[in-house]
Amino acid sequence: MYTLAVRRNFIARHFLIGGDWGPENFPNSHHYILELQLEGSELDQHGYLVDIVDVEKHLDDVVNYYKEQMLNEKSEFAGLNPSIEHFSRILATTLNEKIKAKNISALKVVLWEHENAWAAYSVEGRKSKV
Repeated sequence: MYTLAVRRNFIARHFLIGGDWGPENFPNSHHYILELQLEGSELDQHGYLVDIVDVEKHLDDVVNYYKEQMLNEKSEFAGLNPSIEHFSRILATTLNEKIKAKNISALKVVLWEHENAWAAYSVEGRKSKV
């Protein structure tokens, strides 16, 4: 199985809801590190799992949508606590819809909130999207 990963750093804001989370109940910023991992068992005719330029374009589009934004104000977080768990799922499902490479059988987002905490979400069993 081949794996290709691409990372991006960005800052976004949020505040947690539904519990007593101390300072996290108030608007605060996090320096997120998003690692997108793509897996597949076959390479294309060029020896690539996926066109990395295409992947980076979609990754940059998604990151730019969240960069310097308040997550709580985004419609995809309506009624949700903007935890790194929810955020990693939202990022993974969004990127899964955008990346159309036929060789990709699984997609995973690992999202670091700071150096000691991360969450991940995987989309497996992808159907060909080309």
